[in-house]
Amino acid sequence: MFFLYNLERRVTLHPSYFGKNMHELVTGKLLKDVEGTCTGSYYIISIMDTFDISEGRILPGSGLAEFTVGYRAVVWRPFKGETLTALVKLIPQEVKWDPNATPPQFTNNEDTTIEVNTQVRVKIVGTRAEVGELWAIGSIKEDYLGTLQN
Repeated sequence: MFFLYNLERRVTLHPSYFGKNMHELVTGKLLKDVEGTCTGSYYIISIMDTFDISEGRILPGSGLAEFTVGYRAVVWRPFKGETLTALVKLIPQEVKWDPNATPPQFTNNEDTTIEVNTQVRVKIVGTRAEVGELWAIGSIKEDYLGTLQN
């Protein structure tokens, strides 16, 4: 599910960038560092805008300036029971490789074939969060789930 979060992050800026357009440089560095990353509990899809950039604080020993930036971001967080479209990345071991099929594919001797890079509609049955990673397990064992026809 998608959410709009108010978030905060510290951004450092090298002294060679000090000048009139520091706020634009801080915002650009924030976009580069944060967009498309995973925090462990959600993915940051897009930064909408920045609403607060603090005064810079010089870090002792390095000369870098540190800014605390408040920003609004669109984030995606999967929930148990949510239905979504996904791309197959791995195939379970109980599904066998059939090199004699045309084209060669993974099969469980059913009518529908699912290969790596096939689009499927899945229902999330569980999630697991780790540092910087988010994992979800999905099922296609219900009506209207499974491979998507083009």
